[in-house]
Amino acid sequence: MPNTRQPSELQGLTGVGPKVEEALNRLGLYSLRDLLFHLPGRYEDRTTRVDIAGVRPGVPQLLEGEITSQSMVPGRRMQAVLTFEDITGAARIRLFHFSRAYLATLRGADSVRIFGEPRVNQGVTEFIHPEISVFKGEPPPLDDTLTPIYPATDGLSQPKLRDIVRQALARGPDFYALEELLDVEHTRNRPALWDALIALHQPEKGLPANPFVERLAFEELLAHRLLLLTRRDDYVRFNAPQTRSTVCEARQTLVDRLPFELTGAQRRVLDEIDQDLTRGHPMLRLLQGDVGSGKTLVAALAALPVIQSGCQVALMAPTELLSEQHATQFSEWFRPLGVSVGWLTGSMKAQPRRTMLEQLRNGSCQIVVGTHALFQEQIVFKRLGLAIIDEQHRFGVAQRLLLREKGQRLTPHQLIMTATPIPRTLAMTHFADLDVSTIDELPPGRTPVDTRIVGQARASEITGRLDAQFDEGGQAYWVCTLIEETEQSVAEAAESRTEKLRLQLPHRRIGLVHGRMKADDKSRVMAAFAQGKLDLLVATTVIEVGVNVPNASIMVIENPERLGLAQLHQLRGRVGRGARVSFCILLAGDAISQQSRDRLNLLKDTNDGFVLAEADLRLRGPGDVTGTRQTGELSFRVADLAEHAHLLDEIAGLAEMIRTEHTDVRAQLIERWIGHEEHFAHV
Repeated sequence: MPNTRQPSELQGLTGVGPKVEEALNRLGLYSLRDLLFHLPGRYEDRTTRVDIAGVRPGVPQLLEGEITSQSMVPGRRMQAVLTFEDITGAARIRLFHFSRAYLATLRGADSVRIFGEPRVNQGVTEFIHPEISVFKGEPPPLDDTLTPIYPATDGLSQPKLRDIVRQALARGPDFYALEELLDVEHTRNRPALWDALIALHQPEKGLPANPFVERLAFEELLAHRLLLLTRRDDYVRFNAPQTRSTVCEARQTLVDRLPFELTGAQRRVLDEIDQDLTRGHPMLRLLQGDVGSGKTLVAALAALPVIQSGCQVALMAPTELLSEQHATQFSEWFRPLGVSVGWLTGSMKAQPRRTMLEQLRNGSCQIVVGTHALFQEQIVFKRLGLAIIDEQHRFGVAQRLLLREKGQRLTPHQLIMTATPIPRTLAMTHFADLDVSTIDELPPGRTPVDTRIVGQARASEITGRLDAQFDEGGQAYWVCTLIEETEQSVAEAAESRTEKLRLQLPHRRIGLVHGRMKADDKSRVMAAFAQGKLDLLVATTVIEVGVNVPNASIMVIENPERLGLAQLHQLRGRVGRGARVSFCILLAGDAISQQSRDRLNLLKDTNDGFVLAEADLRLRGPGDVTGTRQTGELSFRVADLAEHAHLLDEIAGLAEMIRTEHTDVRAQLIERWIGHEEHFAHV
């Protein structure tokens, strides 16, 4: 069938036909104005040229010369091998994606410029798919500015994308009539919007000056905050099950039975949750606290008034292992109170699963603990009132949206727990749609874990120390990591370490747990460890969250430099839960970088998860702190939270004013900066 789609304004640009337009659409670019805000992700320096004799392997460089020969090399993938020469020598170019027409163009060139990263292969300098510019006659002068590198997609080369953006910019500011959406108070002493855009697309000398970057970052951060606040407004306008009173006999009974007093922070946070539950609109609250601060108990106490009011509660954990531990803990707390607790996972056998589904449907199951299986279409609740999501960053926004639909006519309250403390800058950006409660006090009697950094060469000493600990009745974890972490490779590393430890400690009971094991097998090993039937548990980072074995007092982590501070802190939190003095041994590689050593020293010097989370944000970026690289949340085009944190307070005040008084400006800012990606931020 012929394509009847009308050409868009993008097809008015030279070199943009239907196929190129489709590629632009995949990048979220549908108009000329969208191109203005498709900003470079980085820049390359093509202002100087080097000779073949002077190239530095591994560093992108610009060279000029001639293509003197071409040959085709058959194989699994046909490749074109070109000889590139200048007056100082020759190099090889390998191409895997090419056409006959393209090769003919290269043959007919008087000269070419190539830009790429050279490597030395069997004594020959070679380039794999460099960017090649072809010239007839004298080549033009070199660029005197940095070259922008844009987010791209298949079917759009960097030169093509740069040319398309250049054409859009050439229309000039009068063509677009870009409106300054910020008032004078917030644009005073800041560059104009058009000037800032030009500075980033076409920097004059060196990197764009900071004022231009900051001007755009301010608007981008504002747009993101407005989007999240808008989604929150959309969500909380729904009706939620209303808890008439949080005075609850079952809650008081549970508190009275605890062998310890609640901390002041736990009581304060519980009051904040109670206020949300009585309002009749859905709660959206993030409950954060350091490892061992008692978040799960607060969630349990929050659930009891909801159950008392005739509603059901669902608690979702990221792994079957953690969900089983939660189910066991909640059963210990709730069954003496007459509250029925269920457990539902994807690996359950058919008959118990059918029974559980029926109990959820008829309401006889008052609280269910599970994994992602709770999102499945066939799961129907009689009256879901509260959803507790443990380890929030493991769940995507789409799954939270499915959860809302489980409430049918009423929208369930959401309490989202994370043991990865959220730095203030992230709370004001990625989590602006959530109210935040913080348990900033640990229960009395918890002693800090003594953290030591030890070289791999001393691994045998560590096994001797473990043996002595086992003589005293203690237990330990040994965690394996790898550089290229696939589930299979890490599992194999853990299996290999287990065999070595069994040879070194043949008289000890050593278990193994990793992500490729069946859920029942993992649960069986973990239960044996929790019951003291194993001395040492070799594991992957599958034990990162929630595992609670108070008798375990030593945590050994191999290659800790490969993990973020927040993840290391979570692993360390598996020990130090009982009366024993606890240790975390960081078994570091022999050739780690100074930055890695500095990070490990920071972990050694502090047990404060909030300090470590701030450092992780600074060193590794927000995706590693929040897990958003896995869940598909939005990332920023210009803004850098470490660089632009000082703008956030001003942005928060302005966002609140725009949200309530200038809804037209709110919509324009969101469209300008987020546009067609807006669906990512739905709660």
